[in-house]
Amino acid sequence: MEYKNYPIQDSVTSIPNIASMLVANAARWGDKIVFQSKQGDHYSGISWKEMYNNILNIAYNLKQYGFAAGDKLVIFSPNSKEMLELELAVMASGGICVPIFAFFHRETAELLINHSDAKWLAVAGDTQLSRLVDIDVKEIFVFESVEKKYFPNQHDYSCLLKARTDESFALNTAEDIEDICLNMYTSGTMGIPKCVQLSHKNILSQQIALSQVWTINSSDRFLSYLPWHHSFGGIFELFSALYNGATLSLESGFGKDPVTILENWKLIQPTVFFSVPKVYQSLFDLTRHDQEANDLFFHSQLKFIFTAAAALPQKLSDEFESRNIPVLEGWGLTETSPCCALTDPSRKRQSGVVGFPIPGVGIRLAEDGEIQVKGPNVMKGYYKNDEANKGIFTEDGWFCTGDIGEITDNGLKLITRKDRIFKLSNGEKVVPSDLEKLIELKCHYISFAMVVGSGEEYPVAILFPNKKLLERPDYLVSPLEGCFCPRSLNELGRCLRGCLHDANCGIGQKFAKIKSAMIIDDELSLEKGTLTPSMKVAPRNVVKAYKAHLENLYGADNPIDNEVYVIRLAEFESILENQNVG
Repeated sequence: MEYKNYPIQDSVTSIPNIASMLVANAARWGDKIVFQSKQGDHYSGISWKEMYNNILNIAYNLKQYGFAAGDKLVIFSPNSKEMLELELAVMASGGICVPIFAFFHRETAELLINHSDAKWLAVAGDTQLSRLVDIDVKEIFVFESVEKKYFPNQHDYSCLLKARTDESFALNTAEDIEDICLNMYTSGTMGIPKCVQLSHKNILSQQIALSQVWTINSSDRFLSYLPWHHSFGGIFELFSALYNGATLSLESGFGKDPVTILENWKLIQPTVFFSVPKVYQSLFDLTRHDQEANDLFFHSQLKFIFTAAAALPQKLSDEFESRNIPVLEGWGLTETSPCCALTDPSRKRQSGVVGFPIPGVGIRLAEDGEIQVKGPNVMKGYYKNDEANKGIFTEDGWFCTGDIGEITDNGLKLITRKDRIFKLSNGEKVVPSDLEKLIELKCHYISFAMVVGSGEEYPVAILFPNKKLLERPDYLVSPLEGCFCPRSLNELGRCLRGCLHDANCGIGQKFAKIKSAMIIDDELSLEKGTLTPSMKVAPRNVVKAYKAHLENLYGADNPIDNEVYVIRLAEFESILENQNVG
């Protein structure tokens, strides 16, 4: 099956590269604030004219240091004005920018820097420099003042901002639209990150397509925390603001503290907001018992919210819709720059449905249900990864996404990742995400549910509690009637037995039902590698980290450090059957 795509009305070649976009925007919105960050208790920003001048100086001075078209520069830093200007200067000079997560430890940071073959590096400061030893780069530029000189070729970033001596110097507006300008590493949910090669065409075609389906313009205000090393923040949100001349305000807490987000929300009053369900839930929790916070968050100028990475719970979606604030959801991958499909705000949202293809993008299903994509947003391929490139495109040029889906009248429905499907010892295939979604829907005291069982007789689940909610139960709001708001792991375990039974009943195939589950008093985290930098579960790492726990669910007696609560569903369901018979 296939969704027929419809063409992009405006020719992609009308803005052939990032340099051309910058030249046009600086001329059109010269005195308008393009970017701002928090200084004390207020926001202070930079105009298009000022930023464009800085970009010209950076591009000019990079050239003096020997940087040339085709060269790569890694940026190892959290979001900042310096990172934004440098990234745009590199891309507008014919170079390739390679942003990586700001807080990678030494092993991963060095792995990616060396794998990228970049000979130029920019870092935020001491935190990043102290984590690097075995790298081979020509020059290192440091945004912040640092305590010491870690490398002999280390320079203060101010050297790139020096006024250019050649006033005729210009950005590379002749850059070919097909040239690569951005290398972005995937989040690595199923293993080592892959390096995605993206072109000017990939990035700009996305914005031209999106301009046909929404109304972002130069009067819009973004409050942004999504990291720029990741495609959701660094391509989708960032270029949605830049392309349309909107003002991008950096959220000072980087999305980590809902109280700080709300404080900044008051200062900026964003008209659009891009985030993930976990953050929306935290913000909504703050507004439930505070009318002032409620009025502030759901203010009248908020045009829409955008959610991605996971489905927004229906209860949250309904809260926005009851206030006439549209909820948009999208789907895509880093390899597709990233957006392929968007929901239609005029249709009632359905869990798992991510909408229809954006203009210029085609979507179809392979025989096994894998979603395939074709369009100007699809990457060139993975850098230095023959194994990953093998079979990633079909013979007729469609990109194989690795996601399993279903084409419906209401839009594309996501089912699971292809590599998450596993076989039991009897050969039956299990789609674990079906049950995981049901469990998480049944109980919001569970942060993550993971169903496994490859090669075993039956599936089991490991569950990770929402520890903050256990410490402070919400007695006013619960997902289902009858939830008594547990306050400890034991209370949660006793309460969850019935919910897991109900979730099992929602699965049609008997072999796909879990027979036991374990609640583990622990949290998945970036530091342990069980969450990716984009806060997605890394399944392989979770299985590896909790191998002993999983083996115990299948009858082993491994010593484990965490407090756990084991729920034997087979025993519970047998009791229920006997009661029904009686």
